[in-house]
Amino acid sequence: MAISTPPDEKNYITPEGFAVLKAEWDQLVKVERPGVVRDVAWAASNGDRSENADYIYGKRRLRQIDARLKFLMKRIDLAEVVDSAKQQNLQKVYFGAWVTLYALNRDEEIAYRIVGKDELDLSKGHISWVSPLAKALLGKGEGDTVRVQTPGGEEEYEIIAVRYIPQ
Repeated sequence: MAISTPPDEKNYITPEGFAVLKAEWDQLVKVERPGVVRDVAWAASNGDRSENADYIYGKRRLRQIDARLKFLMKRIDLAEVVDSAKQQNLQKVYFGAWVTLYALNRDEEIAYRIVGKDELDLSKGHISWVSPLAKALLGKGEGDTVRVQTPGGEEEYEIIAVRYIPQ
């Protein structure tokens, strides 16, 4: 999944998200890539490379790993780690906050954490700080109501709780 970031846009990320990017980088550089290089060298030593499936697959996998490493390096270089534990004004919604909302249109309570683009994971309740909902929530506090235009129509939410929980 490619994430496009204009040159002037910040790549905010939580410390946990930055650690995940670094761990993936380390895994690829220290474990996967050396293993694939070994496999390709072994396959190349077997002779004819034109019909050597191990060689062809290994070279393809090496290109995939190198492309992912290039992508990760750009994301890591652009990253601005924001530690929500050091936030001021903790009663307001800012980057890294867990926000519990009451969906007025659906009579439903939901919770989201506002995180960086590289950390987006709806199954964990993580939404990107550039999403329409997160943008509407930023700077608001408990008891405030926000309206967000969604593909299904306009949604209205009341902010029930704002918290900054260290992981």
